Amino acid sequence: MNAVLNNIKVLDLTRTIAGPFSTMMLGDMGAEVIKIEEPENGDETRSWTPFWNGESSVFVAFNRNKRGISVNLKEQEGIDLVLSLAKEADIVVESFRAGALDRMGLGYGDIKAINPDIIYCSISGYGRTGPLANKPGYDLLIQAYSSLMNLTGETDGMPMRVGFSLVDLFTGMMAYGSMMTALYHRNMTGKGQWIEAALLDGQVAAMSYHGTAYLATGVDPLRMGSGHPSLVPYQSFAGSDGNFILGVANAGLWQRFCNAIEHPELLEDPRFRTNDDRVVNRSECVQVLNNIFGTNTVSYWVDKISEAGVPCGPINRVSDVVNDPHVLSRDMISGIEHPNIPDLRFPGSPLKLTETPPSIRRAPPLLGQHNDEILCELGYSPDSIDSLRGRGVIGKTQMPNEKQS
Repeated sequence: MNAVLNNIKVLDLTRTIAGPFSTMMLGDMGAEVIKIEEPENGDETRSWTPFWNGESSVFVAFNRNKRGISVNLKEQEGIDLVLSLAKEADIVVESFRAGALDRMGLGYGDIKAINPDIIYCSISGYGRTGPLANKPGYDLLIQAYSSLMNLTGETDGMPMRVGFSLVDLFTGMMAYGSMMTALYHRNMTGKGQWIEAALLDGQVAAMSYHGTAYLATGVDPLRMGSGHPSLVPYQSFAGSDGNFILGVANAGLWQRFCNAIEHPELLEDPRFRTNDDRVVNRSECVQVLNNIFGTNTVSYWVDKISEAGVPCGPINRVSDVVNDPHVLSRDMISGIEHPNIPDLRFPGSPLKLTETPPSIRRAPPLLGQHNDEILCELGYSPDSIDSLRGRGVIGKTQMPNEKQS
């Protein structure tokens, strides 16, 4: 199989989740990714719990298929080293505060001056323009600012954070898609470009039908727990031993559902005859169904309703998902040899392409693991590399089984 991006070089100046996720996806598709980290502690996620044999499971989750070099960007020699790498790159990805890289001489204009067809992607919280351009952005803050938190949680409860770092991950996918589009454009025209991927922009787009509904009605949507504003029943329900999820999205499914649970009288109940009726009488419908479901187990109802072709399923834990036969059959739990972690495994790539599938070739790097290797490729001699390390321009190389200092 072809590694479709095997001729693409990526310089990764990102940290935490959104940027590293986007560059990891490029790496999965064959790109050569060089991750720049500060020498002492590296990417912030290296210190995030939980740890797996001394390595952060969060860092491990977002940094496969990369080589790592630790460079001190407070030293001009460190800046020059990064410029040397950028000169040979196809893509530069960064997630620094607005203006920080420009002050260092590593902004888009600086890189374009030495590499005119560069694709340069800036990932930020609020974008590089507008009143909030200088405000730092974090997944949690953007969940709140974008209304995602306000729409998450029970109706009479507090706004809730979504369980995954969904804002960061969505932004990483946006950045990946934008960079692939820019590569296509460059292949067609020979021109590079500057790309922005802002956390807030992504969540405003993801707000989609909620935003459109407000613009149509002037009414703010409310938290609905697991419910849906436009469909009933379309939420979680309680069996006698736990909870499950049910999705009745049209009239045909409602008819099949009522017959499957052996309550065809619901079809003639004027409160529930149409979806519009059920939306108006949401609380009554949910209560009637919970009374029915409470008479038997989750597995009983899931099997019975699913056999009728009505969307229904368990509410899984993470442990259920990573051991699920279907998930495993889709190669969505992958692994690779790691110097410190026996049997390293993590969620795999969601990209499924028959001719150019993703692949996992490199374990997440130890801090500074490829310092010497990368610098040798730039033409540095062993003595000059030792000199750079002695002067603090690059960091020391973390060795296998050595805990990060």
